[in-house]
Amino acid sequence: MPVLIFPSFDPVLLHVGPLVIRWYALAYIVSLVLGWRLMRRLAQLSPVVATPLQVDDFLTWATLGVVLGGRLGYVLFYQPFHYFSDPGAVVAVWQGGMSFHGGALGVTIAILWYTWRHRIPVLGFADRIAVCAPIGLGLGRIANFINGELWGRPAPAWLPWAMIFPNGGPIPRHPSQIYQALLEGLVLFAVMYALSRRPALRARFGWLTGAFLVGYGIARIIGEFFREPDAFLGFLAFGATMGQLLSIPMLVAGAWLIWRSRPQELPA
Repeated sequence: MPVLIFPSFDPVLLHVGPLVIRWYALAYIVSLVLGWRLMRRLAQLSPVVATPLQVDDFLTWATLGVVLGGRLGYVLFYQPFHYFSDPGAVVAVWQGGMSFHGGALGVTIAILWYTWRHRIPVLGFADRIAVCAPIGLGLGRIANFINGELWGRPAPAWLPWAMIFPNGGPIPRHPSQIYQALLEGLVLFAVMYALSRRPALRARFGWLTGAFLVGYGIARIIGEFFREPDAFLGFLAFGATMGQLLSIPMLVAGAWLIWRSRPQELPA
């Protein structure tokens, strides 16, 4: 059966003099802008959790949380010894290396600090952000595909969309970036947005955040069964990958948030 050859995308979208715009950076920028616009609307739905101006102000903190948390999470979770031996490489984000789990921790810290400072209900605010998060996840996975990175495990001979990646050897592989873009991005966003339309669930502060954590954990664990583990880590305990192991605490935390959520009083 014919095998698909990965199309050779240029990871750089645009050169403007010394300025270089990469697809990966564009994915972050677009997802933050789209998430910000959606968050402005969601925050005003009953029960109201924040003003549009407060959402605007939080965008800066969300950006810092995603970038700093994502980078530090990758350094600490995936290659700590490499970066401890070469600390200067930590800031070389253009060479790749971001962790969603680290970014999630960074945004969590930003949410806790910002809501405390402005006296905003922390779980209600986090619920609205949870609806927006899959936008960034989906676009980030598409950027991974364009960069020809994080490819999948060897695919069976009968799979019609098996693909040979430039740095993945001559073996046809699963385009796992696309699988994850669909699961973590499109499907999870559709589910979260549909849930957010229900006033009773919006009023249970923490419920939507818990649903996102559980949904992402399930999507990530499934997607990892098709993704080739990082060469410097390989398979870990019980044949699991680092992404799967890091998703287990998210599942537990999400289930706990759903269980402990309590209805807020809705306006008459």
